[in-house]
Amino acid sequence: MMDATLMIGNRDVAASEGATYDRSDPITGAVATRAAAASVTDAIAAVDCAAAAFPAWAALGPNARRALLMKAADALQARSGEICAAMAAETGATMGWGGFNVHLATSMLREAAALTTQVQGETIPSDRPGCIAIAIRQPAGVVLGIAPWNAPIILGVRAVALPLACGNTVVLKASEMCPRTHLLIGEAFRDAGFPDGVVNVVTNAPADAAAVVEALVRHKAVRRVNFTGSTKVGRIIGRLCGEELKPALLELGGKAPLIVLEDADIGEAVAAAAFGAYMNSGQICMSTEKIIVVDAIADKFLKAFVAKVKTLKAGDPRDGAAPLGSVIDPAAVATVERLIADAVAKGGTLHSAAEPKGTILSAAVIDHVTAAMAIYGDESFGPITGIIRVKDEEEAISVANDTDYGLTASVFTGDTSRGLRVAARLETGMCHINGPTVHDEAQMPFGGIKASGYGRFGGKAGIAEFTELRWITIDTLPVHYPI
Repeated sequence: MMDATLMIGNRDVAASEGATYDRSDPITGAVATRAAAASVTDAIAAVDCAAAAFPAWAALGPNARRALLMKAADALQARSGEICAAMAAETGATMGWGGFNVHLATSMLREAAALTTQVQGETIPSDRPGCIAIAIRQPAGVVLGIAPWNAPIILGVRAVALPLACGNTVVLKASEMCPRTHLLIGEAFRDAGFPDGVVNVVTNAPADAAAVVEALVRHKAVRRVNFTGSTKVGRIIGRLCGEELKPALLELGGKAPLIVLEDADIGEAVAAAAFGAYMNSGQICMSTEKIIVVDAIADKFLKAFVAKVKTLKAGDPRDGAAPLGSVIDPAAVATVERLIADAVAKGGTLHSAAEPKGTILSAAVIDHVTAAMAIYGDESFGPITGIIRVKDEEEAISVANDTDYGLTASVFTGDTSRGLRVAARLETGMCHINGPTVHDEAQMPFGGIKASGYGRFGGKAGIAEFTELRWITIDTLPVHYPI
C-alpha cells in the first residue's frame, strides 16, 4: 500500500485531524493508496502558501525559472519506475501508458522551460504626441490546476508547467482516483529545488470534492483556473469561475470522429483508428469514438479493422502480457455494457477480442451504428468504438459534426487538398489528416470547442491563458488637456 500526504510549502502535511481515504486497485479491490483527505481549511492553507510565495517567484528571472523547470523534467524522468507502478495500482494503466505519460510530461516541462523568455509584449503606436504605449504580460498570481486520472502525469504536469514558466505559483488539485500518482509530480518539483510554496498539491476524499474545489476556486488569491475532465464537472467549474469573474481554461469530454474516405489508405486508417480507439483502453479525451466510413470501402475496412481488434486483448498491466490494461472502475464497465446492449438490441453487430473479466475489458467494436443508438452520441470512455457507414463525403462531415462535443477529429484520404477542405468544415479545436485522433505535443495549441471546452494549453497560445496583458503608457512631452 502507498501513502499520499498533502504537499504544502514543500512539506508533507497530514490533513486536518489526520483524515484519510483509501483508493482501491481497480483490478484486485485491495487498497492501493491511503491518502490525506483535505478539508476546506487545508485547501485554503495551500492557496495561502502559494500566494505568499508568488512575489518572489514572479520576480525571479526567466532563466532561473528555466533552469528549475529543466531540473524538474530530469527529476520526473528519474521517478519513471515509481510513477508507472503507481499508475498501474491506482488506475490499472499499462506500463507502456505510464512510460508514455512520463515521456510527454518531461517534454512539456522542457517546452515550458523554453517559453520562460517568450512571455513578451509589444510597443503600440499612440495618437498622442510624445506618448509611448506598451503592452506587457505579467504573471497572474496563483493558478489552480485540476487534473484527471486518465493521463495523470501528462495532464497533471500540463496543469502547472506553463503557469510556472510564466511566473505564477500553483496548487495542483489531485484526482481522487490517483492521489499518489499526482503527488509524485509535486515531489519531482521539490526534488528539483523549487522554492517553498511555489508548487503545492492537495488530495481529497471523493465525498469532499465539491467543497474543496469550491473553496479553491473562490479563494481571492486564485487568479486562473484550469480544469481537465468531464463536461459535467467542467460546467460546474465554469459557473464557479464566472461567479468569481475568474478566467477558466476547460478541456472537457469528446466524441472524436475518424473519417475514412474512399481514396484512403485502408491499412493506415485501420492502424490509426485502432490506436486512437483503444490506447489506454479508450480512456482518453481524444479517443476515436466514431469511425465514419463511406460505403464504397466499408466492408473492406471492417474486415481489416476487426482482425486488428481481435489482437487487442486486456490483462493485468503488472503481468506485461497484454496491450490493454484495466478500465478505471466497475462504473466504467457498466457504461460499456450498457452501450453494447443498446446497440445490439437496435441492430448493431458486435465484434470483440475477448469476454470481459471484472474491470479487464478487451477491445470491442460495433458495426452498423445508427443515430438511434446511445453509442452514437454518448462518450464511452472505454475500449469500444462504433462504425457508422455513410454514402459520401458530405454525409461523413454531417455525421462527424452531429455531436455536442468538438475536441479533435481525423480524416483519411489520398488527396491532401481534399483532407484540408474536410478539416476546415469539422467543428473541432483540432484535426489530423491521415493521422490518429489521439495526438498531443507540448508545443501545440491543445483544446476544443462546443461542449469540449475553451481555451488552449501549450506553446505560446498557453502564455496568453496564464498571464495578464496590461497597457502602460509613458508621456514624454507636456500634455494638452481640454479643461
